[in-house]
Order: sequence, then structure tokens, then C-alpha cells
Amino acid sequence: MPATPLNSTAPDYDVLIVGAGISGIGMAAHMRMKTPDHSFAIVERRENLGGTWDLFRYPGIRSDSDMHTLGFDFEPWRHEKSIADAPSILEYLNRIVDERGIREKIQFGQKVIAADFRENEARWYIELEQADGTRSQMTANFLYLGSGYYDYDEPYDPGFKLGEFKGQVLHPQFWPEDLDYSGKKVVVIGSGATAVTIVPSMADKADHVTMLQRTPTWMAMRPAKDGLANAIRKVLPEQWAYKITRFKNIWMQDFTFKIARNKPEKVKKNLHSAIEKALGPDFDRATFTPPYDPWDQRLCLVPDGDMFEAMKSGKATIVTGKIAGFEANGIRLDSGELIEADIIITATGLKMAVAGKIDVSVNGEIVDFAERFYYKGCMFSNLPNLAVVFGYLNASWTLRADINSDYVCRVLNEMRTRNVDTVNPILSPEAEAAIEEDDIYDFSSGYIQRSKHLQPKNGLHYPWRLNQEYVVDRKQMAKSPVDDGLLKFSRAGANAQGSEEQLEAAE
Repeated sequence: MPATPLNSTAPDYDVLIVGAGISGIGMAAHMRMKTPDHSFAIVERRENLGGTWDLFRYPGIRSDSDMHTLGFDFEPWRHEKSIADAPSILEYLNRIVDERGIREKIQFGQKVIAADFRENEARWYIELEQADGTRSQMTANFLYLGSGYYDYDEPYDPGFKLGEFKGQVLHPQFWPEDLDYSGKKVVVIGSGATAVTIVPSMADKADHVTMLQRTPTWMAMRPAKDGLANAIRKVLPEQWAYKITRFKNIWMQDFTFKIARNKPEKVKKNLHSAIEKALGPDFDRATFTPPYDPWDQRLCLVPDGDMFEAMKSGKATIVTGKIAGFEANGIRLDSGELIEADIIITATGLKMAVAGKIDVSVNGEIVDFAERFYYKGCMFSNLPNLAVVFGYLNASWTLRADINSDYVCRVLNEMRTRNVDTVNPILSPEAEAAIEEDDIYDFSSGYIQRSKHLQPKNGLHYPWRLNQEYVVDRKQMAKSPVDDGLLKFSRAGANAQGSEEQLEAAE
């Protein structure tokens, strides 16, 4: 007979999913379709689902990639606009959780503080904190972290000394619901996707909006509506129309990224040509020319040229300069120029977090993720029964969420078939020493560079890496066998026998 776990009672759930955003909801939907005999729950620290799309409330918040790829592979995007606002995305997610019986599986107001995997019981002991500060505990055999990549509690602080400024200062991550900016002078510090979204969205009501950038960002225009998608939806079944559009957009993302890396000067010329068409031949080229190549950082999307329309109307301006200090009525630059402001928005970026800032441990010993290698961009070396989602930097987040969810479902089914309760990507010290490491994120973005010391290791070759090429990953994850000789399947017990030995004993 198989060895009996020290705790003979079943865990509360087969799988505990942390986070009810895109990653967590996607995993739940895949489990409903592919592992219907496994129990699961989703714990969400907030009182609403949606993750990023519920947390951020700033004006104009929208996707920075098309919803035919940011949407799930199993659920067509039905809205006319493919560059969608947060309410439309939340409507999409809410429809999925209601139609697929997921909502009743979500426990809101549950923040995961710590998770300890006890190998002799093959279960995670998860400590949770409620809004009133009380603590509770639950157990699960497998832990799936869909908790995102940034710190929900605090944004990146660039160390601004704001004491002299008499107006209002806020960060997009904590946007006040009652902010009245009508007739106000607004300065948005930053040049990333958040700033490029906020500026045109506030320009209609504000007296003037200035985007203050230390360095420019490459901006790319595209229509908010996908003409081909909307056309073929009228003549083809919904699922087929969605698949065709999704395939087209995945190919375009991949092509655009590769040509930017291989022929950066050509891409620069094309981006500048589009901006010139929008702003006219006298546009200030320096304002739109970063000191890096396109896709060394993520391109900023300007749907329907809304940023440039705001600039042409005289309601918005981009200023490049370094901040010398903050004064009572605005920001003084090194050049001596004063940018007047009633409201300052510090769109200075996010602070990355690993594993949702959860204290993850095995047998009571804290796991240092910076000492672990990624395994298939999904699990970690020598860390049992745990999977995560970290989306693509050069494509839509959900593309990785889908293939990771599908893969984990295959792992769960393999475990059930083998009658085991532990799965672990084993990497011996000798094998680890032979791995050639690679830059985990070949991006120069500030939020990436600031967090590299926290990030897991990345091998140069699959499977010990977090890859950045979806088309390759999709084939690897779907076609490579789960039992690849690296995953160790076993069953918990007093003698920690391997699964094959236990199955023989059972016979």
C-alpha cells in the first residue's frame, strides 16, 4: 500500500488560486474545462474581481494591447473596440465568472500573508488576513499564484521632495474617486503608458495638462477599433472570427517586436513618420526620440492618436527636462523654467513584487526566489506544487496566462493518473552549475531594472527559463511531455518513497 501522509485528512482544496484578476480567473476557467474533478478556490485580497482593472481608477484607463490577445483563448472578445477601457474589460471578466460557475469559488477580502509547504503532508498551509486584521488558515495540495507582478500596497517612490508644493499630489495607483480637476493646471510626471493614457483623458476638463518627461518614450499609434475583426465577425461564426483575429494579432506582435530588434532604424523612421502625420512637419522630433531603440522598453500605445489630438488642440503639452525642485505653485526645472500646477500626478512607475509578497516557505524555511530557476516560465526549480504567471513584456499578458493554465492542468491530471500528490522540478547542484544564465528581462525599463535582484534566475535554454517568445512557448508547453525526466512525481509519506516504488508496493 502507498505510504500514508502524516496528516491523513484531505486538504481543504486540491488547488488554491491566489488572485481574482486575469491570471486567476483564467486558471479557474481552464480547470473547469480540463480538470473538473479537482476542487479549487480563489482568494482575492480586494472586495472585487479584476485585479489591475479594478485597482486602477484614473481617467481613461485602458488596455495597452489589443483585447483579441489580452482576452482568453477560450472566450471571444465581443466589443467593437479592441483597445478597451477598464469597464469593458471588467464586464468581460464578470461574464466569464458568472457563465462558468466561478464566482461562487471566489473568497473576497482574503489577503495571503504566508504559505508553507509541508512535504510530509504534501500540502500548503496558507495564512490569510482579513480586512479587520483577523487571521485564518486553509490548506491546499497545489498553489497557483495569479497575484500579478507589482506591489499593490505602494508604488515606486522616486524620492521627490514635495514639501513646498501647495497643490494636490497623487499617484495613479491610488486615484481619489472625487477628484475635481476642472479648470485646473495638471502636471503628469512620467512618460510611460499610464502618463500617455491620463494626459489626453484629462485634457478635456482641465485648463491644461503637461506631461513632464525626463526622457522620451517611443509612441505608436493604432486604431482603437480593429477593422478586420469587426468585418469578419459579421460573416463568420464568433469563435472562428475571434481565432482569425487573434492569430493575426499574435503574428503582428511577434513581427513588430522582431523587426524592432533587427532593424531599429527602420522602425524609428516609421514611428516618427506616423507622429509627423498626426502633428505636422514642424513637430519637435527630440520630444519623441528616446535614447534607446524601440522595444528596448515597451512601446506606448496611442489609440486613435488621442495624445496628439490633445496636443494639437492646445490642451496638452509634453515637456522634457529634469526636476530641480518643487515650489508652491509648480515644478522648477534645471533649465530654470517653472511649470505651473494645481495638481501633480506622479506617474513614475510601479514597484515590482515577487510571488505577491507572500512569505513562501518549504518545511518552514523561507524560499528565496532569486536563488531558483524558472522552469518552463511557470514553476521553479526544487519548489514543489507551485506555479505562477508572469506575462510577456513584448506581447499580451494573457497569452502566457493561457498556456501556463493549460500546462498546470496537464500536470494536475498526470498527478491524478499516477496517484501522487507531489510534483517538483528537480535541479541538482551539478546540473544547476552547468546552466548558462541569461538576462531574465532584456528590457531597460526602470521598473524592470530596479527589481532584478529580486527576480528568479533565467537559463539561456529551455526549460530553465522565462522565455519571451509566445509562439515558441505555446508549442513547447502544449507538445512537450509533462513527464520530461525533470519533474519528479511522488507521494508524501513517512519514508518519502518515489511514486514508482509506491505503485509497485501497492501491487
